[in-house]
Amino acid sequence: MSDGGRQGKKAGDKNAPSRKNQRRGPTLLGSRIARLIFASNLAGLAILIVGAMVLNEMRAGFVVSKKQDLIAQAQVFSGLLSDDATTPEPALNPEAARLAIARLNLPERIRARIYTPTGEMVADSYFLSDMVDVAALPPLREPGWIARTGRDLSEWAGEVFGVFSPRRSSEALRTQTFEEEFRAAALGEQAASQRFSDRGQRVISVSMPIQRVSAVVGVLVVEGSDIDEIIRAERVALVPFVGVAVLMAFVTSILLTIGIARPMRRLAIAADRIRAGSSARMDIPQLTRRTDEIGDLATSLQAMTEALIERIEANEQFAADVAHELKNPLTSIRSAVETLERVQDPDAAARLRAVIASDVKRLDRLITDISNASRLEAEMTRLPSETIDIARFVRDVVHTYEGLSDSAEAVHVAFTDATLGARLLVRGREGPLGQVLRNLIDNARSFSSPGSKVEVTLEQTNYGPRTVARILVEDSGPGIPEDKLETIFNRFYTDRPKGTAFGNNSGLGLSIVKQIVETHRGEVWASNKPGGGARFTVDLPAI
Repeated sequence: MSDGGRQGKKAGDKNAPSRKNQRRGPTLLGSRIARLIFASNLAGLAILIVGAMVLNEMRAGFVVSKKQDLIAQAQVFSGLLSDDATTPEPALNPEAARLAIARLNLPERIRARIYTPTGEMVADSYFLSDMVDVAALPPLREPGWIARTGRDLSEWAGEVFGVFSPRRSSEALRTQTFEEEFRAAALGEQAASQRFSDRGQRVISVSMPIQRVSAVVGVLVVEGSDIDEIIRAERVALVPFVGVAVLMAFVTSILLTIGIARPMRRLAIAADRIRAGSSARMDIPQLTRRTDEIGDLATSLQAMTEALIERIEANEQFAADVAHELKNPLTSIRSAVETLERVQDPDAAARLRAVIASDVKRLDRLITDISNASRLEAEMTRLPSETIDIARFVRDVVHTYEGLSDSAEAVHVAFTDATLGARLLVRGREGPLGQVLRNLIDNARSFSSPGSKVEVTLEQTNYGPRTVARILVEDSGPGIPEDKLETIFNRFYTDRPKGTAFGNNSGLGLSIVKQIVETHRGEVWASNKPGGGARFTVDLPAI
């Protein structure tokens, strides 16, 4: 018989999925690397956000507290100054106002000024208090671009965050000019704001009307200019958060480099070594043992590389086998031609010509089968797979042999559907699967005696949760030697009874059958029937 054998596998466990072959789905949350990337990159940002929220809340609370403190002081001061106002015509007493300011002993960063309702300054604590060194005060200057930018950002932040924090928005200070604040106080209203002073300092200002009975006799302006120091202190307090965030980003970058970038680089180096020919295998056990996507990728690349190497080796072996098989008939033809030139006997010359014709026929058969085998692999990758009703498909293939069974001496081919009406579906390609059935049936017919029958049977077999469509092709020939049950599937193997026409078989038929079945994730093997004859079994996974 012809061509190639089983691989020693059992039908029940050939497709059992291993842990490394169980691929994870494309869901984002199901990815360990995705979770690592998200967690590591958000960690530093979360630290900064939390720190900024804490410090902003502290700053807002401080500003509100500072405003309330200044309002309380301004109310006390305005009450004292209103008592010193002259009667019966309400008017501000300048001397009493300056004396009161001098007695207040205000802190260095608190400044109090008294104005008449018309805007004339009467007293300034910076010049009347002993605690303030006027010579040490910064010179008058316009706010720089940094101060103006900070002021603009503060105004914008107040508007934006006021939307999200209405409580703070209602308590926060508006940014307005001194003239706007003074006009509100001159009309008898309490006014508070934050702005830059004429020395470029950010100040919190409270303007309180000084009233005698209901008449406004003056305006008391109390300013706190220590807010810049507080902001700088808060910025200094933010440095540890920034440092931790930077450190976290640095650590996570190292982890991502070690966990992702370096393994990917190792895969690339291993692939380059194989491409350059310095290595025959992709040996990356540390990566293939990983349980994440990197491990899956390494396993897939290693399996793909091994499959490519096996295919290259198989092609090399196939080329060597082809050369050997072609050399035999060519050698025979050359020997016959050389002998024919010296032979004078017509009968011997006729025999030599018959040998040459037989060898040419064998060469033609070999070249045809080799071409088909070479084309098979490309066709298996190009042709799309489809769902096939295997009972209908096998019946149609067997039906093509009915026209060859008219004479009594012909070998009949019969089909039996033993699935008890079950509809078995397989995933595959009709062309290659049809070639499997035709090769097996032709092989069985070639070993069957005239008038005998080749039986084709379809069965349904279950291996646990897995359903298999089993196709049996049985003949009534001499059977297969027990030591050849696997060898018959090898390329170019031929073992036929005496009297068989030479050159009709290339030894590739069963090899092609095995290749097609394994491509369809199936299995094929040969055995002998108890009553005599050979049996070929093809198992295909059903869907």
